[in-house]
Amino acid sequence: MSDAQDIKNTIKVYFDSMFESDPDKARAAFHRDAKITGYTADGLIEMTVIEFAGFIASQPSAKAAGADPFLETVWLNIAGDTAVALIRDDYIGNRYLDTLSLLKCENKWLIYNKLFHIEGPAK
Repeated sequence: MSDAQDIKNTIKVYFDSMFESDPDKARAAFHRDAKITGYTADGLIEMTVIEFAGFIASQPSAKAAGADPFLETVWLNIAGDTAVALIRDDYIGNRYLDTLSLLKCENKWLIYNKLFHIEGPAK
């Protein structure tokens, strides 16, 4: 499998973690030292992977509610064992634009940093 496909698989696990409210999938997609950062109406949010996984677990499952999933890879740039992906996804009623930086660690691509921007309501 190509690096691009492996990265897209990691992104899918990340998205599924939110869509299914599955904290184990979040922990599988992120490097243990990753940070999740962005602005909400309440201001700047900064989370560790453990905190983010707990947040995901606290939300109702969109999949169980019968929602339609929305995930779009806007672009992906790979440079050796690093990569950056810009993705758009719907989560908890919002449309997000996420910038994900990834590292290839022991032949597995993991998200090392997530910056998120809320574009507006989910469509």
